[in-house]
Amino acid sequence: MKKSDIGLIGLAVMGENLVMNMESKGFTVSVYNRTTEKVKNFVEGRAAGKNIVGTYSLPELVASLEKPRKVMMMIKAGGAVDAMIETLIPLLEEGDIIIDGGNSHFPDTIRRTEYVESKGLLYIGTGVSGGEEGALNGPSMMPGGSPAAWPFVKPIFQAICAKVEDGSPCCDWVGEGGAGHFVKMVHNGIEYGDMELICEAYQIMKNYLGMSCDEMHEVFAKWNEEELDSYLIEITRDILAYKDEDGEPIVEKILDTAGQKGTGKWTAIASLDEGVPLTLIGEAVYSRCLSAIKEERVAASKILTGPEPKFEGDKEAFIKDIKSALFASKIISYAQGYALMRTAAKTYGWNLNYGGIALMWRGGCIIRSVFLGKIKEAFDNNPELTNLLLDPYFKGIIDDAQAGWRRVCAAALTNGIPAPAMATALTYYDGYRCDRLPANLLQAQRDYFGAHTYERTDRPRGEFFHTNWTGMGGDTAATIYNA
Repeated sequence: MKKSDIGLIGLAVMGENLVMNMESKGFTVSVYNRTTEKVKNFVEGRAAGKNIVGTYSLPELVASLEKPRKVMMMIKAGGAVDAMIETLIPLLEEGDIIIDGGNSHFPDTIRRTEYVESKGLLYIGTGVSGGEEGALNGPSMMPGGSPAAWPFVKPIFQAICAKVEDGSPCCDWVGEGGAGHFVKMVHNGIEYGDMELICEAYQIMKNYLGMSCDEMHEVFAKWNEEELDSYLIEITRDILAYKDEDGEPIVEKILDTAGQKGTGKWTAIASLDEGVPLTLIGEAVYSRCLSAIKEERVAASKILTGPEPKFEGDKEAFIKDIKSALFASKIISYAQGYALMRTAAKTYGWNLNYGGIALMWRGGCIIRSVFLGKIKEAFDNNPELTNLLLDPYFKGIIDDAQAGWRRVCAAALTNGIPAPAMATALTYYDGYRCDRLPANLLQAQRDYFGAHTYERTDRPRGEFFHTNWTGMGGDTAATIYNA
């Protein structure tokens, strides 16, 4: 009997759809689920008559696979992954490959790669983006881990992933250890930022311009045919047009408390660990947290006061300003995300292909957009680019959008409409282009109360000084300096 090309553990919707995708591309797939009833239902239902082999124990799954065996886990991140690895290791042989396709935290993937390799096996942690539809029709995939495993997995992954216009696969090797899951984490952080920016544009249109859902639907439909063309703009267009049974927009009946699975938070934490100002994604995470305290906000709304939004002026012109603010802020989000990847690559010794990552995100994933092709071009033109804002194309976009962006942020502030992501994007931009920030005063304060020392503008970098500010502190300075 012909053995299967790959085995998959975990038949929730993502796992099932990936299996169907693999089989449709000519691969034979063995499947296993802890609740074996799911295996039976799947192979007798959706998978009936296809090259999909149901197995009812892990030894049976492993025995059904071609060597080197490739076992992909699509199970809940965390302890379940570690437990499954421990169960699989005794069943596998040297050179066999364990793949984690869940949303695992990258430090766990670093640890697991080292552990699995110490047992003579190979490990891949791969980000899979695109949701249920992507899993079935072509996701974006970001694999990292043991480089020796990639040649064996590459034909399968690049066959099932999304493709861009020229046929390039939205999947390539990212790097060693946890690189794949790190890049997926940043992808999800940028997704948080994109979604928050769109929501802020929606709230400004609704509360400041007084627009209906149908009117906003028309705006997003137009934007989706221009430079903002993207999956998230597209689905926003559709959501705004969707009516409930009574003919009213269903979006207005949805409770304003946002959920989150943690990847945005991980991205913000990683940025703090690396000392990279990921302000927009941080605000997007905090905005979800603020939305979650619904009852507290409702109570506060009855006590706290602010201006009543009042628009006067050219409505069409201001809608163009909102588009400028959205586009410019989106560029900031990607610039910050890429700055984080660049810094982390140095920390962990990864050789990331930044243009290639943009290509991987061009199709299949939640943040897919036309705009990503320009990011690839930016890094093709200058692989050492330190910040996307310094690329001529993106500098030009910001230059064109800046006046409208400022008008929108000013209007939101003066009219009491929260726009934290747009505003923090603008303040980051102004901070990044500022050759002298007030941190000189901050360093004086640190030196005053803690003798933390400072560097001087009239002396070489790396020389540290302390001032006896009160005349009583003496000349003793702290020995640890962290700029």
